[in-house]
Amino acid sequence: MTSLPFLSKSKSSRLQFFGLGYFFPAILAVAGLLVGVVRADIEKREQYHVAQQVKAAEQLAKVAAGLETNIHGNVNLIYGLVAAIAANPNINQPQFTALSERVFDVPSQLRNVVAAKDLVVGLVYPEEPNKKAIGLDYRTNELQRDAVMRAVERRTLVITGPVNLVQGGQGLIARYPVFSLANGRFWGVVSAVIDLDRLYTDSNVNTQRQTLDIAISQRPIPAERDIFLGNVAIFSQDPVKSRIELGYDTWYLAAVPKGGWEGSPLDMFGFRVTALLIAFCIAAPLLWAGLLMKQRHGNILTLQQREEQLETLSQRLELALQASGVGVWEYEPSTDTLIWDGRMRELYDSAPDRTAREYADWRNALHPDDVEAAEAYFRDALKNETSYRTEFRVMSGNGQVRHIRAHGATYRTASGVKRVVGANWDVTRDVTLHSELRQAQTKAELQNDELRSARRTLEHQSLHDALTGLPNRRFLDQFMTAGEKQAAGHRLAFIHIDLDRFKEVNDTLGHAAGDAVLKATTSRLLELIDHDEFASRIGGDEFVVVTGGAEPQRRAEYLAQSIVSTLARPIDIDGHQCRIGCSAGIACQTAAGEELSQLLINADIALYEAKKRGRNRVELFSKELRSAVVLRKRMSDEFLTALEGDQIIPFFQPQFDAHSLAIVGVEALARWQHPKRGLLAPDSFLAIAESLHRSADIDAIILEKALFQSVRWRALGLDIPHLSVNISAQRLKDERLFKRLADLPIIPGTLSFELLESISFEDQDKELRSAILSLKALGIDIEIDDFGTGHASIVSLIELGPKRLKIDRKLIAPLEAAGSQRRLVASIIEIGRSQGIEIVAEGVETAAHVDILRSLGCQTLQGYVFAKPMPANEFITFAIDWEAGNHSRFASSAALVD
Repeated sequence: MTSLPFLSKSKSSRLQFFGLGYFFPAILAVAGLLVGVVRADIEKREQYHVAQQVKAAEQLAKVAAGLETNIHGNVNLIYGLVAAIAANPNINQPQFTALSERVFDVPSQLRNVVAAKDLVVGLVYPEEPNKKAIGLDYRTNELQRDAVMRAVERRTLVITGPVNLVQGGQGLIARYPVFSLANGRFWGVVSAVIDLDRLYTDSNVNTQRQTLDIAISQRPIPAERDIFLGNVAIFSQDPVKSRIELGYDTWYLAAVPKGGWEGSPLDMFGFRVTALLIAFCIAAPLLWAGLLMKQRHGNILTLQQREEQLETLSQRLELALQASGVGVWEYEPSTDTLIWDGRMRELYDSAPDRTAREYADWRNALHPDDVEAAEAYFRDALKNETSYRTEFRVMSGNGQVRHIRAHGATYRTASGVKRVVGANWDVTRDVTLHSELRQAQTKAELQNDELRSARRTLEHQSLHDALTGLPNRRFLDQFMTAGEKQAAGHRLAFIHIDLDRFKEVNDTLGHAAGDAVLKATTSRLLELIDHDEFASRIGGDEFVVVTGGAEPQRRAEYLAQSIVSTLARPIDIDGHQCRIGCSAGIACQTAAGEELSQLLINADIALYEAKKRGRNRVELFSKELRSAVVLRKRMSDEFLTALEGDQIIPFFQPQFDAHSLAIVGVEALARWQHPKRGLLAPDSFLAIAESLHRSADIDAIILEKALFQSVRWRALGLDIPHLSVNISAQRLKDERLFKRLADLPIIPGTLSFELLESISFEDQDKELRSAILSLKALGIDIEIDDFGTGHASIVSLIELGPKRLKIDRKLIAPLEAAGSQRRLVASIIEIGRSQGIEIVAEGVETAAHVDILRSLGCQTLQGYVFAKPMPANEFITFAIDWEAGNHSRFASSAALVD
């Protein structure tokens, strides 16, 4: 350890001359030990204090979290009530009471709630204790006006308080501005009172089990008037602190243990005794060495041993200082002498070979911003001759900044010279870590604020359509859930709207044009609905408008007709005049308790009926519509079961040569063998099959079963020249059909596919024409069914080249009476003859029909006059009997009738 000049041999001799030199090393060592003991004592008490503060801070954090959770829990409960009022601005007291009861059933600290439409209190809960508040106008009430207007201006929740309540006690008042969901207009304010005493008790603020004295203020550095719980003195007792964010307000919490901070730990007395014993053990040898030096003439050897012991202790102290990184210094003001040990020189980046320095050397090393404070602490310690403790920054030669913690003590030598001895150590790492922790805390608080803002944004987006800004299906579902409890005299009506030609706009002009159409539709809907109504977009081009009243049907019908008329007007999209139109279905509540989810289903049923009847129209839901839907659904399910259960069977109606009356063909017709309703004709189930896109399945079943029967006919020796089977355009486009036909040994000319004339044969449907050519290549003939009622052109017939034309029964029925009808049929027969196409007449029901068609040159006849469609086994019996000669008897009967 570097020797101090005050301990030099010459000066030591002078001190010994005056009788003090022998004991000066011991005195100095004792002073240093006392400084160390005092410093250790102070640090131990500080560590104990810090431990108390950490424990208290944890308890206060739990209290703050409990307060914040309970306050926000109360706030979130009222949000549901606010949403219900926003969705139903015409809410009345019974509705308000019913909704409030559901809110107050949840455990909370809520005391009461009022709703002020246009800032005048009109709804209260509980109703009896708060009736006096009805009619209160916030705009003229000086006590509440500012807080209410602040909530309205900020368009968000504002919590004020604590306030003294008229009913007794204190409370917080949470005020919610309400805006109609239908049109965004300001409705009024909902105010809820939170009981402050219950809030404190439930949050363990002032209960008997709480071990802290807690004060709550509205300012971080409060005055007496800012405290609304506890004593303002707590803020000046080195308390632990926390805060609670309440929207635009903040509560600041401070706490100290009940009874105050404990100054010393329980083991402090033992620690001090141990430290004194150690000091005594170190000082005693030095005192003893001084005594020996005074008596050195008696024992020089003993003096040398004591000097060696002193040197050993000095080395230990140096090693201890080196290990701890602490630098030791000493300053004598009278001579302006400053002594730094090696560690001090490292801390201050000073020359290692220079031991003695001046006060200015220390001052010049200080950071400019810390000079004034550091010097003030040092001057006070010198003036009052007390110890001091401080922190400051020093600048090294390369500009590096170090944070230094300094402890020192002032003492006087035996000769009365004032000196200061102390220690410095580098706490830069601790300061940097503390700064990083503060920055991390600030960043976390900012992120929490961003998350809360993002949550509010996401909640709005989750309830509204991103394109149109209208409420979405989720909003409508929540509205239906919240609106199930309504006043007895208030009923709702749903208008379900579907755009008629929206897909064509998307397909021809693109999705950007489709989006523009949806926005224009939204704008027109908003122009038509009132402030207490709202429109929502629940699908791609589907909207639902909700209206209500005592008798909402008249308003709903008027509004629906207005919507249909408005949307029928052209929409300008980038210079294109788009006409879309819409269909609408209306469903009205017949009773206040009717479920709104069922009401939406009813509106959808009415919309389906409107689209089925030609679109661009309005239909009102009725019980008959529901019955039709239920029947259609039951029939659809039964039809699917029929397909799986082999209930679709073929019936066969023979075709006859017009002159010889020989069987020249047979047509296979579909029938449904219903297990309960018996045999059903195609007109009972074809529409259902087409709506389910299963008509091709019927064609496939009839074709397979008819081909099987044709094999039976040949095996029985029946000569049936050809078999006709109906087939749909959907089936013709099925590749599986052609793979199946290619595997069958079909004799050319024995199988015909009948196509309805209503199928388009023009050039646009190239896929259909290609399928017909493929059928002909397989040896399958093409027949045009129901000719004369569709839209097949002569040119398309020539290009198609069918084997046969079947004249529709509607043209055959009036042949006996109408001469013009006979000429029309004659023209069709002549067209077929000129193109080499056989003519088949359907619906031949009288002998007169037979004679007329013979005279006009028709080749083949089919109708009830010969035979009705019959099942397979009956047809075999009929065909065998007919070939046995019964047709000649028919010919004789026909001639006799003529």
